[in-house]
Amino acid sequence: MSRLFSGIQPTGNLHLGNYLGAIRHWITLQSQYESLFCIVDLHAITVPQEPEELRKHIRETAATYIACGIDPHKTTIFQQSQVAEHSELAWILQCMTPMGWLNRMTQFKEKAGKDRERAFSALFTYPVLMAADILLYKTQIVPVGDDQKQHLELARDIAGSFNQRFGVDFFPLPEPYIQGETTRVMSLRDGSKKMSKSDPSDYSRIHLTDDADTILQKIKKAKSDAVQGLSYDQDARPEASNLINLYAAFSGLSRDGVVEKYASSGFSVFKSDLAELVSEYVAPIGVEINKLLQDPPYLDQLLKKGADTASAIAQKHLSEIKQIVGLT
Repeated sequence: MSRLFSGIQPTGNLHLGNYLGAIRHWITLQSQYESLFCIVDLHAITVPQEPEELRKHIRETAATYIACGIDPHKTTIFQQSQVAEHSELAWILQCMTPMGWLNRMTQFKEKAGKDRERAFSALFTYPVLMAADILLYKTQIVPVGDDQKQHLELARDIAGSFNQRFGVDFFPLPEPYIQGETTRVMSLRDGSKKMSKSDPSDYSRIHLTDDADTILQKIKKAKSDAVQGLSYDQDARPEASNLINLYAAFSGLSRDGVVEKYASSGFSVFKSDLAELVSEYVAPIGVEINKLLQDPPYLDQLLKKGADTASAIAQKHLSEIKQIVGLT
């Protein structure tokens, strides 16, 4: 089977954007590929984290993967920092990645903003760590959303450059698995911004731990617009379009099908039905997450087992890389 790698940062409760943009696709793909699903905690510390909160979020992320339907018996679920080869390969790859390639990465500019001179250097170089995450396992398939395509292109460039420099065919060039129309779930308060854990308003997102009543309240209060009727137009009606996308994702209807179904209904009816639809999927996930969090030893044991499996692959490949580079 071809090998697939993906991961999410443990920086707080995962939300609907994480589920629709990534985890839902992983559930389907886990039977088609040899799958490694990582909790990328080294990426999380590119910005300040409280140690106790970080430890808590790592377990929460593991619980969320399983509660959503990632099967730990079929896949490898592990914590990035527990496989030291990620960091070691990242350094080797940094030593052969031109600054110009990193200067083109748009996410550093977005995340650092006006305070870029005070941003940690790791925030600038973390695309190389991301490349190392992928290449360490000779990954062939990487599920990506629109905002990660540039990083995968960098990983392909680094892999190709390595192979050419040393005259080897060691790294396969990883291929993207494009995850469909709902990969970018937008804020419930501002349809021009991506749903984010960092948004100060809790009403901007639906956490995977939210219960049915909370989901109902958040969708009822979701920003819409004053335009009569329901129609899809991402530029002119971003909030309405975001809600249509959500309904389409959970119902299986096309966007046009959603618009046609609610052509004669107001936003209140549409939002009420959407809340019920989302709750049907999300509320049971929250129940299962909370159940898993009551058993920390189980989660720790699962992550230890996953790290052991990942390490066996990583150690072999890194040993070969060191031989190619001349370090051994």
